[in-house]
Amino acid sequence: MEEKVLTPIDLRKNIVQITLEKKNLIGVVARVGIVLDISGSMQSLYKKGVVQEVVERILAVACKFDDNGTLDVWVYDHLFSRLPSVTEEDFDQFVNKHIMNNDAIHKFGRNNEPPVMEDVIRKYTIEEDSGVPVFIIFINDGGVVKPTKKIIKESAIQPIFWQFVGIGYSDFEVLKELDTMEGRVVDNANFIHLSDMDSVSDEQLYDQLLNEFPSWIKSATTKRIIR
Repeated sequence: MEEKVLTPIDLRKNIVQITLEKKNLIGVVARVGIVLDISGSMQSLYKKGVVQEVVERILAVACKFDDNGTLDVWVYDHLFSRLPSVTEEDFDQFVNKHIMNNDAIHKFGRNNEPPVMEDVIRKYTIEEDSGVPVFIIFINDGGVVKPTKKIIKESAIQPIFWQFVGIGYSDFEVLKELDTMEGRVVDNANFIHLSDMDSVSDEQLYDQLLNEFPSWIKSATTKRIIR
């Protein structure tokens, strides 16, 4: 019998599976979304293909958590766009097709996080309210506006966990305060900083991405935020 050759997405799914076992997350069903900073300072990362690679790496997480293997996608600068969701069948050239070559997408302006975060909340709590936990990976290269913290606090009663990933060399002042933010029923956000995303292995990436999600699942279940 001919042995199946594993594709890069298959290999990544295997690494995610191992990570889920380590974190006691086997059997957890979650919807997965990614929010991509497309402010001016991100331009080179889009052109070099780094953002496409990020989408592919996060898609492997969605394939393991989501029954439909679907990754929901947003981009934002001072405006935002909700993009078509991505799956294993159509991830190739996703960034070029749906973002770079799409004139309807506003690109390379300044940062403004609250409007896109409000749209994420709207999708999962009003339009498609299922009670299933939501894992949002939020890619940003700095300059997060301070009202972002208010949205995080207000959404602590929702079944949404915000995993912020800082890339590059900004100081990420607002995001560094997430773990010490008071006034929330549960700690619903985490921040990790990866100076150079390309130099981080899949094993390291998934280990860090999924570090605080398990404790949030427990807390949010106890407080009946997750139904």
